[in-house]
Amino acid sequence: MGVSLLSVAGVCGCCGPLRPRYKRLVDNIFPEDPKDGLSKSDMEKLTFYAVSAPEKLDRIGAYLAERLSRDVVRHRYGNVVIAMEALDQLLMACHSQSIKPFVESFLHMVAKLLESREPDLQVLGTNSFVKFANIEEDTPSYHRRYDFFVSQFSAMCHSTHEDPETRTRIRVAGIKGLQGVVRKTVNDELQAIIWEPQHMDKLIPSMLFNMQDSEDLDRAGLPGTPSGAGQDGEENPAALAESCFRELLGRAAYGNMNNAVRPVLAQHSHHVIQQVLNHLDTHKRTTPRVRAGIVQVLLETVAIAAKGSVGPTVLEVFNTLLKHLRMSVDFELGESSRRNSSTSVSSGRGKESEERIVQNAIIQTIGFFGGNLPDYQRAEVMMFIMGKVPVYGTPCHTLDTGSSGEHQGTKRIQTMLLSSLIMVTSGFKSKSMAAALPPPFLDPLFSISLMEDSELRQLVLEILHNIIDRHDNRAKLRGIRIIPNVAALKIKREKISKQDVAFMKKHGQQLYRHIYLGCKEEDNVHKNFELLFTTLAVLTIELANEEVVIDLIRLAVALQDMVLANEENMPMFIRCGIMALVAAYLNFLSQMIANPPFCQHVSKVIELRNMDAPYLLPEHIFRDKCPLPDSLDKEDRLLYFQTSNMAECLAGPGYNAERLSIPYVPQVTGTTEPVPELYRLFDEDRLTRRKSFVDTVSLQIDIMANSLPDKVSLAEEITFETLKKAIDTTGLEEQEREKRRLVIEKFQKAPFEEIAAHCESKVTRKKTAFKKRDKLYRMLFCEHFIINIVIILLDRPPPSPSGVVSISAGHTQHQSVPVYEMKFPDLCVY
Repeated sequence: MGVSLLSVAGVCGCCGPLRPRYKRLVDNIFPEDPKDGLSKSDMEKLTFYAVSAPEKLDRIGAYLAERLSRDVVRHRYGNVVIAMEALDQLLMACHSQSIKPFVESFLHMVAKLLESREPDLQVLGTNSFVKFANIEEDTPSYHRRYDFFVSQFSAMCHSTHEDPETRTRIRVAGIKGLQGVVRKTVNDELQAIIWEPQHMDKLIPSMLFNMQDSEDLDRAGLPGTPSGAGQDGEENPAALAESCFRELLGRAAYGNMNNAVRPVLAQHSHHVIQQVLNHLDTHKRTTPRVRAGIVQVLLETVAIAAKGSVGPTVLEVFNTLLKHLRMSVDFELGESSRRNSSTSVSSGRGKESEERIVQNAIIQTIGFFGGNLPDYQRAEVMMFIMGKVPVYGTPCHTLDTGSSGEHQGTKRIQTMLLSSLIMVTSGFKSKSMAAALPPPFLDPLFSISLMEDSELRQLVLEILHNIIDRHDNRAKLRGIRIIPNVAALKIKREKISKQDVAFMKKHGQQLYRHIYLGCKEEDNVHKNFELLFTTLAVLTIELANEEVVIDLIRLAVALQDMVLANEENMPMFIRCGIMALVAAYLNFLSQMIANPPFCQHVSKVIELRNMDAPYLLPEHIFRDKCPLPDSLDKEDRLLYFQTSNMAECLAGPGYNAERLSIPYVPQVTGTTEPVPELYRLFDEDRLTRRKSFVDTVSLQIDIMANSLPDKVSLAEEITFETLKKAIDTTGLEEQEREKRRLVIEKFQKAPFEEIAAHCESKVTRKKTAFKKRDKLYRMLFCEHFIINIVIILLDRPPPSPSGVVSISAGHTQHQSVPVYEMKFPDLCVY
């Protein structure tokens, strides 16, 4: 019995007459060879059956959709074209109440074609949808939505296909599809959702994107060319998009006009910004209040413009704003100089304060505009602004001021540009420090950090905080103090990445050096020490592994030793402030690394200071009218942090405590790549003379050009003993062997930092000797050249090709040649 049932089932599945009639009619419209196209006679039978039995339409549609989906997957595109042609004819022939379920199957098949990556199928599906959109339905649809079609057609409008003709076909199809959606929904009260912002934000930009091609618009306007067609008769996207856009706005009701116009303004906001900037250029010499008002308008509009701005547009905005910022500073300084020379003081001060309003408005606009940019564009803007910050001794943009006001104007520009950088970097999050702080940005920033101005140094530190602090911990660290329980702050941190480890190996010494030098500036105030403490804390949180922790402890100990040695005769407030900074930081660090012995040592020192030397703690020294000691007691070791004790606390796995015994020495760079020579020389000059680089270069030029050795070293007197010492080689080989053994032993046992320092000092000595020798050669050459010139001028000139030879009474005579006509050898010309 089971076998007979299976046989019957097989017969039912194979015999055509047992299949439903609508399926047989649908199968018959597909020929054996798809190239033959749709069978017209069979299509007429299917249409007559659908009109006669409307209740079967949904089944016919479902079966056609099933076949079409299978053919799309199997790449039988000929059958796909036949199925869509049959669907189109059925849609045009049937207008009954039962067509709605059939439409659902039809739209499902159109969506299948639009989702494919084949341009021909996308165009085929779009054409079918356009035919459907032109059909007026008798009754509205309550549940049908076109969200998918708006998104898909909008994506087709932005096609980037590599073939230009195919790209144009896809874009034209996308525009037609959007036009079909508009026509199908704009007059249907139940489809008012099409006017919502999420749809308009896709539809309007797609049309504007195709309308912006001026070449297409020119071709569309050629004589004899129909609207929407190019020279070759093909439809072009620009004219078609314009027609669709006009139709959309023409159908928009008053309540929907705002949603249709807003994307237009957002899409072309950079044009609005450009017009405002041009207006500012036109009124660059008007009153400060007028210029401030224009900048204020710009500030209100950049929130929209920043989100859609790209590349050169962004930099052009910043370049224009920076230009007007400099002009405002010039006007302010010029007015200040005129005020000093005149009797009208009140009017001059009013003019100056008005220029400050313009400058503050520009800074706010720069910061607000940069703060609304994506991170990748914000990094470019940071580099652009930093390139505009004038640094002493660099080829910066000079101000249009006299020599007396140049320093004041430069400082003013530096302050304002760094303030705008603070606003731009606020909220900046970079996964890698190397990307956030590249050398072209880091080097000039650090050079500014060595300026003799506490306000500029504060701005530099705040910029570093914005960039380094990626977990927003600064608010918890605000104020330099002894934190009793760091765990209660709930510091957010992540494991340091390999990229950040590499960044610290490359630039760590540079960071430490500028912190070290920034601590001992004599004009430091309370805020400087607060920002330095935050810098050390943020570095510990974001970038400190075991090696960096050791380096930071060495840096803290070096600051303490510098204060105790006091070789530079620093003020007592600065010395006590540095001591307080070291105490606050080591207290924070010991708790962050969770080392109980280390915490105990730090707490013991702090406790003793509370009793015997409170001026060495931040809670006391930074208090108003804190009494300062006359001197610091170096002998009381218990008041200071001891390297040996900290090394014992950190002895064990994880930390190389032996490196703590190596004193920290500031290095120009921690990498093999050289720091730009200009910044290096500037930093070295700041360490020694506290003068600008320009003065140093002038001094060096004067020395090279004018100075001659004051004393000539006397030759060593040669005696018998001297010759005897020179000939005697007894014990020389043993000395060489001992020297070689000591060198090998040193390189085998000495720490890496000591070897590196030794090699660096050796290279430095060689460079110094080379410079001295080169300078001596130059002076000797100049002296020899001058002597030759004097001889030439005083004596008869020697024979030269330019002289004229004459024979007189059997003697050869050389006629004198003027000096300006003499031809000197190349080696004598300097």
